[in-house]
Amino acid sequence: MKTPAPARACGIRLALLSLLAVLQTTCAQKDGIDIYSLTVDSKVSSRFAHTVITSRVVNKADAAQEATFQIELPKKAFITNYSMIIDGVTYPGNIKQKEAAQEQYSAAVARGESAGLVKATGRKMEQFQVSVSVAPSAKVTFQLVYEELLKRQLGMYELLLKVRPQQLVKHLQMDIHIFEPQGIRFLETESTFMTNELEEALTTSVNQTKAHIQFKPTLSQQQKSPEQQDTVVDGNFIVRYDVNRTLSGGSIQIENGYFVHYFAPEGLSTIPKNVIFVIDKSGSMSGKKMQQTREALIKILEDLKPTDQFNLISFSGQATQWKPLLVPASAENVKEAKSYTASIQASGSTNINDAMLMAVELLKKATREELLSSESVSLIILLTDGDPTAGETNPTEIQKNVKNAIDGQYSLFCLGFGFDVSFAFLEKMALENGGLARRIYEDSDSALQLQDFFQEVANPLLTAVSFEYPSNAVEVTQDNFRLFFKGSEMVVAGKLQGQSPDVLFAKVRGQLPRQNLTFQMESKVAEQEEEFRSPKYIFHGFMERLWAYLTIQQLLEKMVSASDAEKQALETQALGLSLNYSFVTPLTSMVVTKPEGQEQSQVAEKPVEDENENEHRRFYSRKGLITSKAGLGDSCLIQDLGHQSHTVTNSSEIKAWDTEDPYYQVGKEDKGEGEIDSTLALATDCGLLGSPQTSPTTPPAAPIQAPAVILPLPGQSVDQLCVDIKHSQEPMNLLSDPEQGLEVTGQYEMKKAQFSWIKVTFKQPQLQVYASPEHVVVTRNQRNSEYKWKETLFSVMPGLKMTMDKEGLLLLSSPDKVTIGLLSWNGPRQGIRLLLQDTNRFSSHVNGTLGQFYQDVLWEPSAADDSKRTLRVQGQDHPATRELKLDYQQGYPGTEIPCWCVEL
Repeated sequence: MKTPAPARACGIRLALLSLLAVLQTTCAQKDGIDIYSLTVDSKVSSRFAHTVITSRVVNKADAAQEATFQIELPKKAFITNYSMIIDGVTYPGNIKQKEAAQEQYSAAVARGESAGLVKATGRKMEQFQVSVSVAPSAKVTFQLVYEELLKRQLGMYELLLKVRPQQLVKHLQMDIHIFEPQGIRFLETESTFMTNELEEALTTSVNQTKAHIQFKPTLSQQQKSPEQQDTVVDGNFIVRYDVNRTLSGGSIQIENGYFVHYFAPEGLSTIPKNVIFVIDKSGSMSGKKMQQTREALIKILEDLKPTDQFNLISFSGQATQWKPLLVPASAENVKEAKSYTASIQASGSTNINDAMLMAVELLKKATREELLSSESVSLIILLTDGDPTAGETNPTEIQKNVKNAIDGQYSLFCLGFGFDVSFAFLEKMALENGGLARRIYEDSDSALQLQDFFQEVANPLLTAVSFEYPSNAVEVTQDNFRLFFKGSEMVVAGKLQGQSPDVLFAKVRGQLPRQNLTFQMESKVAEQEEEFRSPKYIFHGFMERLWAYLTIQQLLEKMVSASDAEKQALETQALGLSLNYSFVTPLTSMVVTKPEGQEQSQVAEKPVEDENENEHRRFYSRKGLITSKAGLGDSCLIQDLGHQSHTVTNSSEIKAWDTEDPYYQVGKEDKGEGEIDSTLALATDCGLLGSPQTSPTTPPAAPIQAPAVILPLPGQSVDQLCVDIKHSQEPMNLLSDPEQGLEVTGQYEMKKAQFSWIKVTFKQPQLQVYASPEHVVVTRNQRNSEYKWKETLFSVMPGLKMTMDKEGLLLLSSPDKVTIGLLSWNGPRQGIRLLLQDTNRFSSHVNGTLGQFYQDVLWEPSAADDSKRTLRVQGQDHPATRELKLDYQQGYPGTEIPCWCVEL
């Protein structure tokens, strides 16, 4: 094996989402630390994931070097074990009560050592990192184990592995074993680094109840090219799946005296809902946040059902309601609400208390006047990006006022936009009122995050759900739930008391608008025990650990809204389980031991959400606001969003200020009011760098233009057909083939001579792809996924393969079906371009503006001019001329091709 270039730093990162773990084993090859083996073994038994990450390194240098083991794991996961083996000696991590580990933690801090091993990173992850000194020729094995219960959201479970080796690894292997006794309904994979060649290293086998996915690339498969030692393995690998469900909607699974009861009934009708959207329009929401909120809310309003009722409240220093009463979600009312939403502008302070009380009073008034159906449920959805600054500003008082006002009648869902709002404040207020809180991250997909959240609560199916088991036979976790939503799942875990019964009976009761439902089910204990006893791919004893994991999570959640007296009892119970089952939770710490002579007292603690806010606020505070330029001479005063002032006098000082933050992007201006996201822009505006550097001038437009669409016509003696669109106002039906289950629509902009968006809809699988110059959004099961152009994508699902290369070509293909291509074209007439392949697969029923050319087409030559013909399509004649056009199908800059051109 050829040794990688010595100056190159390397790192490996593996991640699981919902499993969402990311491993990054970093090393400096110049120091001789080499990873020769990296394995990830994840066993998912009945949704409970047990993951073991093992990294083996060797020091090839002549002197001792430092090796670093770094992973990222989901916030919902609990670390259960960590160990380090050096020269046959194991150095374990010991889990203790947090207070018991505090002495060692404090001593390490006093010595100036980096004692904390875990910190929040990204949206859903925490980072674990340990470094150790390695003697020459010595080998070290790092191993970390963590566990998590996968949560069903919008109809599926998801595992994501993020793979970023940044070097070639001799033995790189990932194995995922999934065992679901209910049966696997579907399974799909997606990757941002997979290629057709690398796909050979991936094997997927699925039967009725089991799946095994293995990725084991050879060294040559990992290489970008035979001449390069860089690895092509760099990105995400995702597995999504769901399970079969019976008419009873539930499944009871038993192992070793413990059981889990999953409940997600199918076939129920959606209960009508009354929903009030409470939207923060204070000054801090200005710019992109307000734009994304308006965009998301307009889409959410479109998704309301005619049986729903709704209203809008916007607030800053004062609260304003759109209508005096809730109104039905009729087409006319939704249209008017969308216009109102589009007009919301951000300014002023933040009065959360008055806005929330106004929302509750709207619902109470409608109830008193019998305007709400007794067959409906009522929800309040609050979106805010900051702490209260007007009216009642004491968070505790606001929580108290809202709880007293709601009085258990309605469910409250709180969305915190960004990191300038106390998530703990929103979480307690939501949990006290039968809802939940969610962080909305400031990013290009913020609007999609809002839409996805609404989809999770858009379809209530049952209310007042309770689980019942034989008295004195079981001890269970939470067994009462206020609402059950479509696409989710209720989970109850428990342990059998005394002598196990031969059959475990259960009833689940829930309320529909006009009736009470009772679901009955039973599970034969001996049969269940046997089912989980033998398979080698199962992590045995998982059911007991699942019960402990779920119990701890629910106890921690109850602590958020509990009184001081209740909180102590809940904490004692959660701490006992954390210690008994060796979980690193917010109540425990793991002390990592090392060889003698190295720093001894490193402590791993699980961050809580408030700590995450502080960390993110540190990152986001580097977004600056220019507060003053005049009178400062050659200096500039900048005030960050944390309200701290920074005086900078030259460009190097600004650059140094910026590069402290690895998350901060240079060179992009925020379109918000006064907000700058670029130190280059800051320095320029302060007059420190002179005039902004202009980007390289765009090459002059080629005289040969790219047509709107290029169509290959099967079975014709002509070449390709170039179509220019000259008349277009409304969105166009470009292609529709009912037998293919395919529809393509788009909006063509005449002034720019380009498609501003193209949407492809498939019936099987039910999936929609929306492409715009900004991004690609894939929607499946009401779940939105955003992809940037030119980011590699390789997705395989039943009936469809979706790939995107670094040139920005997205291909949607399926056996025996037409291949649809979407291209982000950067050349003349920049925009979205459409490509078609395998057009001989169109059925005889294809239609649409472009689809008509795949019906019976007749070519009539011109006797006088070989460069002109008449194209007869469905009884209409279209003049066609032979011209040179720019072929965009292979990406920019394109090549000139002769083409028969028609205008539509």
